[in-house]
This record gives sequence, structure tokens and C-alpha cells, in this order.
Amino acid sequence: MSLLLGGHSPKLFIRKPVLARACAGGSFSLVQTPPCFVISADPYGAGRRLLVHYAYFMENRPLLIKQVPVELVYNNEAVTTIGSSHGWVASLMHDVGTLRLHDDLNPVESIKPKLISLPPLVTLPHCQTQIITNVSLSSLSPEEEDCVVTVKFMGPQLSYCRPSAAQGNSKWFNIRIANPSFFSSSVMFSKKHNKFCIPGAGGKLIASWDLCKDEHTPKIQVLRYHNLPELSVAEREVMDTCLTTQHLVESQSTGETFLVKCFRQTVDGGGTSLKPKAVMVFKVSANGDAFYTRDIGDLTIFISKSEPFCVRASCFLGVRPNEVYILDADEISFFKLDNSTISTSSERVGVVFPYFFPPQNIEY
Repeated sequence: MSLLLGGHSPKLFIRKPVLARACAGGSFSLVQTPPCFVISADPYGAGRRLLVHYAYFMENRPLLIKQVPVELVYNNEAVTTIGSSHGWVASLMHDVGTLRLHDDLNPVESIKPKLISLPPLVTLPHCQTQIITNVSLSSLSPEEEDCVVTVKFMGPQLSYCRPSAAQGNSKWFNIRIANPSFFSSSVMFSKKHNKFCIPGAGGKLIASWDLCKDEHTPKIQVLRYHNLPELSVAEREVMDTCLTTQHLVESQSTGETFLVKCFRQTVDGGGTSLKPKAVMVFKVSANGDAFYTRDIGDLTIFISKSEPFCVRASCFLGVRPNEVYILDADEISFFKLDNSTISTSSERVGVVFPYFFPPQNIEY
């Protein structure tokens, strides 16, 4: 039993989340929840359901407790949670090869959780659809008419469909990616350019598709790096031994696009535990110039197994500006860009669910 529950009755399983008025350009307007993450889960729900605890980045933070299906948190042979986008969690039904979208874990209180089943996946020749890199939605909700769901598989396959047609003629459209540098990368949706984008391994290339127009041939952009930092021999040796991942992040408030390079190093000799050792952030221009920076202003970037995002820190109490938050299976790392220092918090207990949830709109 989690210490966070204390003596609370398991029947009282929802508390109101703290609200914030998200600001755009300095003005306060839309009411939203702050960025949050799952901190623990207890098997005290009705039937096969769990009490899941969320936490926010603030002192004396209130807890949001929800009841969710156990298989969304503790995966089994039949169901695997494979990603999250805009608060919607995607799960893969292995026996039938079907993808489902759930809003059970959305931090906004939901009396009637929604479940959207997508058509069975279609595997291209010499590809696989069991190992998924991530999932990306082009809209805040798959229920929106023009929403496109894109799935990036490990290897050369990229697939997308339109959930709004799920009750009619919805089907997967499959794309084979020729360049192997994109095989292990994650896909993201650029609202600014209305395209899905994938950074190549090493961060030298960005591939983009306008899937809303059914364009299957990617536009390849070659990045040109500027203002690279001078690293010591020791720093280079450490970074050379790290596993490097690239993440494209778009700021909705400023319109900027960032390429984030995360350097993780194995700490147990077997490669099962990776610790962040360094982070590099680049501002990417429309013509492919990537400028190394230690100053992203009032923005904070969130990297996890869900689609990465960034927010204005001043809009949410407790979120620190000019930092990159990295959520792994057993801890959270905070990277300060101005002095390149990393601090960690290992407060997460009882559950492996490494997803950050972006701010969610509150509807009255």
C-alpha cells in the first residue's frame, strides 16, 4: 500500500486537481491542469482497477487520485501500453494486433472514460508491428474530425489512420521509410507546419510528411549546426559512451522548434538502467539551421515515453524555466540549461509508468 494514501478510504478515489490559468503572451486565459505524472498506484479499485496517484511540480502539491484499468499501468502478455499523446494513452492488443486509445489516465476528471478502438494493424513486408517507438496525434483529441493518429514502429514502417472514420471505413495507411537513420526515432506532429516529423539518428536529418494530404514521400531537411559548445576531453569521452536520443519539441506559445539531444549512460553494466548524463538543446529554424542554446527563456521542456512537449513555466506554479525535465522508469531528472547541471528525484514508487501528461483544458 502506498504511503501516499495514508488512512484514506479506498472509496474516496478522486480529488479535484489544482487548476492554473494558462497564459499566452503574458495574458491569462484558458484554465488548465499543470503538467503532471503518475507517482504510484494501489490495487484498491473495483474489479480489475487501480487507484492511480498523480503529482504536480509544486510544494505542498495536492494529489489527484483516479481509478483506472490495471492493464494500462501493469502490462501483461495481452496488453501493452505503448505511448501517449495529448493525454491519450495508446495500448496494443497483441492477440489481435489492434491499437486502442484511452482517456482513463488523462488527469482531467472523467466520469465516463472513453475508449477508441482502431483497425487491426497491417504489417508491411519485412517489417514488424509489435515494437512501437511512439504514437502521435495531430489534434488534442482523436474524436476531432480531422485528427490523424500516427504510429512509428521500430524499423522502416510508419502507419497512420483517421479515428473519426473508425465506425465506418477507417483503415491504416502504411509508409515504408527508406533511410535507416529514422528506424529508431520517434515521430511528432508540428502544429506550426501541419506535418509529422521524425529526427534522424545523430540529429543530422529531419524527415517530414504532410499525412493530412496523404503525402507518402518525405521531405528531407539537412541540419546545419552552429555555436557548438567546446567540450573537454573528459566530457567527450563520457558522451561517446552514452546512448543518444533525439527529440523534436515545438513550443505552441512561441512558435519555436527545438531539437533536444539526451545522453544516457548505463549504470549497472547490463544496460537495463540508463541515467541522463547530459542534454543539448538546439533552436531549429525553418531553413535547417540548428543553433545550440543554453537559454530557452520562460520555457520548460518535458521528455518521457509520451510525445515531448514544452510549456511556459511562469504559467504553472512550481515549474522552473529554462530546464529540461526527463522522466524515466525510476526517477525524474532536471537539467538546468544555463549551467548544464543535472539533479534527480527518485520519489516515484510502486509503478513503472514513465509518461508526462501535458496541461489539459478544464471544461465546465
